[in-house]
Amino acid sequence: MRALRRRLFGSRPLRARLALVTSAAVALVALGVLAAAYIVIRYELGRQLDLQLKQQAALIVPQGRAHDTGTLLGECTWLVTPACAQLVGADPAEPAPRGDRALVLPVTGATRRVAAGTLGAYYSDITHEGRPMRMLTTPARNHRALQVAIRSDTVDQGVEQAGLLLGAVGGVGVLLAAGLGYFASRTSLRPVTRLTATAEHIAATRDPAHRIELPPYEARRQDEITRLAASFNTMLGELEEAVAAQRRLVADASHELRTPLTALRTNAELLARADRLSDAQRDRAATALGRQLREVTGMVNDLIELARDEEPQQLVEQVRLDALAERCVADARGHWPNTFFTADLDPATVVGVPARLARLLSNLLDNAAKFSPPGATVEVRLAVTDRALDLTVRDHGRGISAEDLPYVFDRFYRSRQARALPGSGLGLAMARQIARAHGAELTAEQAEGGGARFRLSFSLSGGSAACSPSGV
Repeated sequence: MRALRRRLFGSRPLRARLALVTSAAVALVALGVLAAAYIVIRYELGRQLDLQLKQQAALIVPQGRAHDTGTLLGECTWLVTPACAQLVGADPAEPAPRGDRALVLPVTGATRRVAAGTLGAYYSDITHEGRPMRMLTTPARNHRALQVAIRSDTVDQGVEQAGLLLGAVGGVGVLLAAGLGYFASRTSLRPVTRLTATAEHIAATRDPAHRIELPPYEARRQDEITRLAASFNTMLGELEEAVAAQRRLVADASHELRTPLTALRTNAELLARADRLSDAQRDRAATALGRQLREVTGMVNDLIELARDEEPQQLVEQVRLDALAERCVADARGHWPNTFFTADLDPATVVGVPARLARLLSNLLDNAAKFSPPGATVEVRLAVTDRALDLTVRDHGRGISAEDLPYVFDRFYRSRQARALPGSGLGLAMARQIARAHGAELTAEQAEGGGARFRLSFSLSGGSAACSPSGV
C-alpha cells in the first residue's frame, strides 16, 4: 500500500495530486450513486412484473372451473399478459390433463403444497422453451394451485440497458470530474505557484523586494490561499525592512567607527615615536588614546546590546521600578553634578531584568542631562493609574524639533544640536529596544513650557504591571 501511494503521489506536483484525489473521491461517489440507481431500477422493474402477475392471477381465478386442472392460457410466447396460466391439483396421483389442457409450466412439490394449502404464494424464475419467464404460484379454490407466468426477457433487457446507460453516464461523469478537478486545483493553487516562484526568485537573487502579484479578482476572494499570499507579502515586507535596517546599521556603524579608529591610529603612531615627543605631548596623546578607546569600546558594547533583541530568561524577576529609578537618579547625580535631578515616584512593580531596565533609565537620564543647560532641573516621575504605569523623564533644555522628533529613536541619529556633544547616537535606540522587550512603549514629545519629555508606559492588569520580556 505504501509503495502504491508513493508511486501515485510521490513525485507528482501538488495540483496533480489534488486533482487525482478529488477525481477519485467524485468517482467513488458517482459509482456508488449509479450502483444504487441500478439496484433501484432493477428492483422496480421486477416489482412491476410481479404486480402484473398478481393482477393477472386475480382476473384468472374467477374464470377457472372449480374442479378442473390443466392449462387455462397457453400462449407462453407472448411478451405481455396474459401469457400462460394453468391449474394444478394437490394430489400428485391425479392424472395429468391431455391435449389442449396439458400442463405447460413446470410443477414441483412446492406447487402441490400450495394447492394443499400448506404453503403460501411465491414467485419463481423459470425457463420455458429457452425463454426466461417469471412465474407466480398462488392458491386457488378446491385445493388447486394457480400458476401464472410471463416472459421476463423484456425486463432483463431493460435492466441491462439501464446498466449500460448508467455506466456510460458514470464514465463521462468521472472524466468530467477529473477535468474539473484538475482545472479547480490549478486555479485554486495558482497563488501557491506564484508564491513558489517568488520564493525561488528571492533565493536566487537575495532580493526581498519581490512580491506575489494577485489579480483583482483573486484578491477579492479572501480565501485561505489568498490570505497565505497576502501573509507572505507581509512577511517579505518585514524581511525587506529588516535587511534594510541591517544594512543601515552596518553602514552607520562603519561611518561612526571610522573617525575614532582614525584618531586611535594617529595617537598610536605618535606614541610609537614617543622618544621624539615632549612629556606634555606624550601625556596628551595617551589621554586622547584612552578616551578614544573608551568611546570605541562603549560603541561596540552598545552595538552588541542592540544586536540582542530579547532578554535572558534566567534573569527575569519582579522588579520594584520605583526603587530602581531612585538608584538610577542617584547615580545620575554623581555623573552630572551640574544638573539638578528630582524624583516623584509611586510604588510599582514590573516583571523584567533589573540590569536592562537600569540601562534604559540611565540612558534616558544621561540624554536629559546632556541636553540640559548647567543648573537646570531634570524631573523624573513615576505614576500608577488603573490602566497604565507611566515613568516620565523631562528636561528643560531646547527640546526636540518637529523635524527631529520622528527619528530620535533611530540608531546613530543625532540632530544638528547633538553633533557637537559626546555620544554615538545609540542610547535612545537601545532604550526603546529594551522597553519593547519588556512589553512597554517608549515615546518622546515636546514638554509644556519647553524641553523634552520621554514617557515609558507599561500596561497594567489587576492593579500590577503585567509586563514580561519578549522571548520569556
